[in-house]
Amino acid sequence: MSSSLSPGLIVLLGVTASGKTNLAVQLAQNLGLPILSADSRQVYRGMDIGTAKPSLAERSQVAHYLIDLVDLNSSFSLAEYQMAAQNLIQQFHTQGITPMLVGGTGMYIKAILHGMKIPQVAAQPELRRQLESLGQRHCHQLLTQVDPATNIHQHDQVRTIRALEIFLVTGTPPSALQQEHPPDYPILQIGLETPTNHRDLISDRLVQMLKQGWLSEIQALQQQYGADHPLLKTLGYGEMSAYLANQISLGQAQQATITHTLQFAKRQRTWFRNTGSQRYQIHWCDRTVSISSLLDLIHNRENWQVHPHNN
Repeated sequence: MSSSLSPGLIVLLGVTASGKTNLAVQLAQNLGLPILSADSRQVYRGMDIGTAKPSLAERSQVAHYLIDLVDLNSSFSLAEYQMAAQNLIQQFHTQGITPMLVGGTGMYIKAILHGMKIPQVAAQPELRRQLESLGQRHCHQLLTQVDPATNIHQHDQVRTIRALEIFLVTGTPPSALQQEHPPDYPILQIGLETPTNHRDLISDRLVQMLKQGWLSEIQALQQQYGADHPLLKTLGYGEMSAYLANQISLGQAQQATITHTLQFAKRQRTWFRNTGSQRYQIHWCDRTVSISSLLDLIHNRENWQVHPHNN
């Protein structure tokens, strides 16, 4: 991108299995830009195949950041992600470089674009163990009582526990602590529409993941961190873990994964249509959009926005 233009941030977002990774690599190669991941599970080492983490070949073509930051036995909060991402963006800006933020974790993207002020509360291991012993259903009910404004899904154990942890430490609902200070640099958001053949794409990707050795990946993680680790209960990993425990057949695990992935994608789509466009316009494109069309969109500076709060 022209060095005469002030550096900003390109955001490429979309639901899971919408083709973000491949498109991002092509764009980054054309523009000579680095990619910052916005995926809440790709920050963990070892969760590679099941999170569709960019391959080593893709990472050799384009520099990727915010991947493989911590082990599964280490906590990694939204505040830590925000700090790491903001520091990288600032470093690139001092070099006149506009990075590309790519992913589908809505809260990660919101933390950057909205400049959320996130409470710095250290992990409380004993408190977490006590909360986990109550069960996810009870914990989520408790969260909705103390923080009615929460948007955390009822099956998201990691974020539910974290929200309760913040409340019990600070005495304030997490949603009330999240003040916002939008960044002062220009931002361009590009969204990939959900493909009409999404179920087929998810199914094909799942088959490919299994061929790549996903089950072996899960078994290795179970041996290292224990089969009951919360992250091994998340989308895909939980269903395949049930198969490995002989609770369901492989076919049942595959169908459950596809169904749950579609449900997750629906929640992502709702998030991006509502929360994702609150401050900055999202330029929606079909996954078959040409690279030349996207380059035209990016090079037209009229499509970029600086939040009015900063004008």
